[in-house]
Amino acid sequence: MADASRIRLGPEEQAGIKEAERLVKEAEFGARDLAGWSFWLAGAVALSMTAFQLWTAAVGTLPGVLQRSIHLTFAIALCFFFYPVSKRARQATLPWYDLVLAALGAYAALYVTLNHEALIQRVGTPTGMDTAVGFLLVLLVLEATRRAVGLWLPAITTIFFLYAFVGPWMPELFSHRGYSLRRVIGHLYLTTEGIFGIPVGVSATFVFAFVLFGAILERTGAGEYLIGVAFSLFGHTRGGPAKVSVVASAFLGTIVGSSIANTVTTGSMTIPLMKRVGFKAEVAGGIETAASGNGQLMPPVMGAAAFVMAEWLAIPYLEVVKAAILPAVIDQLALLGAVHLLALKHGIKGVPREELPRFLPTFFSGLHYLIPVAVLLYYLIVREMTALTSGFMAIVAAMGMFILSSLVQGIRGRPIIPGHAPAAGVGPALAETGLRLVTALYLGPRNMASVAATCACAGVIVGIVTLTGVGLNLSGLVVDLSGRNLYLGLFLTMIACLILGIGVPTTPTYIIMATLTAPALIAVGRETGYEIPLIAVHLFVFYFGILADDTPPVGLAAYAAAGIARSDPLRTGWRAFTLDMRTFLLPFMFITAPQMLLINTTVWEAASIFVTASIGMYALAGAMQGYLITEARWHERAILLASAVLMVKPGLYTDLAGIMGLALVYALQRARAKSAPLF
Repeated sequence: MADASRIRLGPEEQAGIKEAERLVKEAEFGARDLAGWSFWLAGAVALSMTAFQLWTAAVGTLPGVLQRSIHLTFAIALCFFFYPVSKRARQATLPWYDLVLAALGAYAALYVTLNHEALIQRVGTPTGMDTAVGFLLVLLVLEATRRAVGLWLPAITTIFFLYAFVGPWMPELFSHRGYSLRRVIGHLYLTTEGIFGIPVGVSATFVFAFVLFGAILERTGAGEYLIGVAFSLFGHTRGGPAKVSVVASAFLGTIVGSSIANTVTTGSMTIPLMKRVGFKAEVAGGIETAASGNGQLMPPVMGAAAFVMAEWLAIPYLEVVKAAILPAVIDQLALLGAVHLLALKHGIKGVPREELPRFLPTFFSGLHYLIPVAVLLYYLIVREMTALTSGFMAIVAAMGMFILSSLVQGIRGRPIIPGHAPAAGVGPALAETGLRLVTALYLGPRNMASVAATCACAGVIVGIVTLTGVGLNLSGLVVDLSGRNLYLGLFLTMIACLILGIGVPTTPTYIIMATLTAPALIAVGRETGYEIPLIAVHLFVFYFGILADDTPPVGLAAYAAAGIARSDPLRTGWRAFTLDMRTFLLPFMFITAPQMLLINTTVWEAASIFVTASIGMYALAGAMQGYLITEARWHERAILLASAVLMVKPGLYTDLAGIMGLALVYALQRARAKSAPLF
């Protein structure tokens, strides 16, 4: 960031940032720092994976199951290389048992490719060898996922796997005839309904391209540039660092799609400054956690769920982005409003302007970072190319941009990344550029290893659901419990999403929601005679799945933010959750007012929805914080809450009623505090 040298951190803050960086490294890239032959072996596998993915993106992907098989081969080996069996086993040399597990996992995944023609001939009748290798892959996927993301997702997957065998002994609602191991493994391993289904298919194509694109931009300084721009715009306003946290997290969310990485990248700058201007430690950490979670809702990445959603619904990727963009922007503005009200409530000012970078110099210093994003949007929107091709072209543009800009900066003797040491000539500048690009090509596969493993794990759940038909049973249960009432059905689906999504990363969270809870919501709509658009259903469950990831006590982003803030992780998580409460209203509107998703609406209607819903979410923030222009009384909070619901729901009369309610509270509070500042 352009003003990084102005931020003076104390020993505790520096220790907190190091601890948070350790957490994000373990979560995103694995806990092992390899050295010697282990480093070179793992590096060779990672770079080979990048080469394979870029080659297939450039010349065309292999037939579905082959692409997925080879992708998972690399990923599962990298999981055992970089994620140790326990947090304490961090030796720099690979132990023999992880080499064996990596080799077995790679063979089990590649077996489908090596025997592709023969397997086609015996579809539905796997041999004993097929069954043994398939069962081995299931076990190793579960172990790789446990190492990468913890016990919760493998535990859920194991329950579903065992359910395939115990159906005859289950209660009538969930009973089925039961299946043999050969039948279950044949379905999970040798069809595209299980491990090699849509989740791994998307991981092997779109997701890898965009994760690598984000890694390149991050390693070449785009993150620092975006944070610097956010500071120059909002740092001086009331509670400025908190607003910077929201805006910078939204910027980064469009290229990173990871709440914990977002938390550490922006939080290392914003949290110390939030504390410095007057926010309590747990409040500063909570704001950063909520902002980083919000970043996952921002298109085009959306934690990679946008790509899975497009494949799942068999619609163009841009249709998902179109539906998601308006609620995401409204939600970001609502969080900005919430932190603004917090700053007003506690009398917190911003950072003095003289300590902040100026906007125009900061903006123009990194304008070249916007070129790859422009290339991505050009190929997606203007050329209407696939997301994979567009992502590949954006990667090429990002690498070319950085090499060219580094060459220019080396000639001028300037830093190749704003805020860093100047380049000592063309040679050193190009050497640093090459090192940063190779590092990005190495870190991309390390990050993707956990994504692919969790997608494969979620694929097991999908396969068991399609094999046993338990999804229909769950849908029937929700319909019965809701009494065929739409709003009660929505509430029950929300609770199910919040429970199932706890501690599960973004992409598998969406997959689980799409498999288990989305059909239930569709069934409720059908029983109540309400035609719910499919995209609305899937965005509903996606939003609540994301909120589950921030729900205490599991949210890892809260632990990272608490480490930087030196606060209690649980209290930090609850602070984030109270800020996230405003988001609970939006998904209900997806169902009852799909115009918010730009479905069957005009430009003017969309503009009207945007304005009134944004004002409504500000009113909701006022109700949640108990403050508008002064402390709110209980009846004023109730009026603000009702006004928010009325304004967020599209409709002329509801908008007018909501505006009248907000105006009433404003008048009441203004009469009590005529001198209260507005900004």
